[in-house]
Amino acid sequence: MNKQATVEVLICGAGAAGLTLAIDLARRGVSLRLIDKLPAPFAGSRGKGIQPRTLEVFEDLGVIDRLAAVGGSYPPQRLHRADGTTVDSQEIAVAPPTAEEPYRTPLMVPQFRTEAVLRERLAELGHAPEYGGELTRFDQDAEGVTATVAGPDGVETLRCRWLVGGDGGRSFVRHALDIGFPGKALGVRAVVADIDLDGLSRDAWHRTGEGDMDRQIGFCPLPHTGLFQLQAPIPLEGEIDLSAAGLQALVDDRWPAGGLTVRSVAWASAYGMNARLADRYRTGRVLLIGDAAHIHPPTGGQGLNTSVQDAYNLGWKLAAVLAGAPDGLLDTYEEERRPIAAGMLGLSAGLLEKAKQGEMKRGREVHQLDLGYRLSSLSLNAVRPENDLKPGDRAPDGLLRGAGGQATRLFDLMAGPHWTLLARAADPASLPAPRAGLRIHAVGPDSEFQDPDDALGATYGLADGEMVLVRPDGYVAAVIAATDHARLEAYLAGVDLAAPRSRERAAA
Repeated sequence: MNKQATVEVLICGAGAAGLTLAIDLARRGVSLRLIDKLPAPFAGSRGKGIQPRTLEVFEDLGVIDRLAAVGGSYPPQRLHRADGTTVDSQEIAVAPPTAEEPYRTPLMVPQFRTEAVLRERLAELGHAPEYGGELTRFDQDAEGVTATVAGPDGVETLRCRWLVGGDGGRSFVRHALDIGFPGKALGVRAVVADIDLDGLSRDAWHRTGEGDMDRQIGFCPLPHTGLFQLQAPIPLEGEIDLSAAGLQALVDDRWPAGGLTVRSVAWASAYGMNARLADRYRTGRVLLIGDAAHIHPPTGGQGLNTSVQDAYNLGWKLAAVLAGAPDGLLDTYEEERRPIAAGMLGLSAGLLEKAKQGEMKRGREVHQLDLGYRLSSLSLNAVRPENDLKPGDRAPDGLLRGAGGQATRLFDLMAGPHWTLLARAADPASLPAPRAGLRIHAVGPDSEFQDPDDALGATYGLADGEMVLVRPDGYVAAVIAATDHARLEAYLAGVDLAAPRSRERAAA
């Protein structure tokens, strides 16, 4: 039976990136389908590190507390020496939160739990992944994409306005578009497995054989489970027995003190590490996100986080174009995200070289809080002091006090699918007119909010009368003087946020 359906966006791949994109589009009222050729959700812990910037994204999407409830802190690493002694160290940077950075320490959440939380949020928005649905063909024209999907109930022909490929490193979508995926194999093969293990405490990430690629092995306790994640380099060639018996033999060979018992294997994989980056992220009405656009070694916990932030960058732009914004807005997705992925590949490959020698320290460089889009065409040029916040930077959090007396975080004002304009001690006459998709907040004496800690001055570098425009994905778009009203209006019109009268004139 051949069925036909129409939808605005078809997302191929229901991993963390595809789920994030689906949530972001669903909360904007975009019609979508999310398919995955796997018969059931991914069951492994592989991408278990959620970096601080991604935690901010997940707060905006409404899942931060659910993730924290099923996750936990990274435990100290306990190095077991051949002589039976041990030494503990905290290799993951731990820092207390600040008003500007509410999340400064990575959260450990097994990937299968992260994706389960995202599926739960998506269900609240009226959607669910369709497993066992394989994209087998697509053709595009000026108006949209015609896709063929083979599923449990037969073959379906689906018409969509946009197709997004989040279907992993072997992406069918990328191959069908004939997009190059240059890079290299990194000469490292590893096994990762979620196992029920007896013989080790759960208060540390146990490691041995550091600096010896033939002897290294580690066991990380996965929070709120009875499982450990086993990680070990393996020979580049040859079959690997991933059964409980096979992994037991690996453990017995590498663990100096013995005494460990592999009771069962919940999930296991053997894989070769690569670093590759797609030549482009868009062809016409088809776009790539996540591992379909970049693959990397797992060192530094960058992959899932970069993929989620791909989707977070794309979601608001795709919805805006569907609502009438210029098509060129989607070109800024590749413009902004591809350089980020290139940097991530370099970082994770460098950390892999250190890991080969037993160096496992991870600091702020993996947190992704300092990444931004200063060179983007969406960042309105502004002459700012050297150390001041600039267009393209991540918009910091901060505390204000409402005129009603209650404390309010800047992130609370920014949360949701809208743009945000914050004006410091500005003349009300200088503020733009209210409009759909833009929240305007006046801060200062006799205004909606007061700023007792001078967040807009000290953190944002705003002078009296200045305004900061924050994008839906939490990055600064522009810093505007009160006298530059025309420049602000021109920018807003370019992202389909023109003043109501301008829209009426355009319609007439």
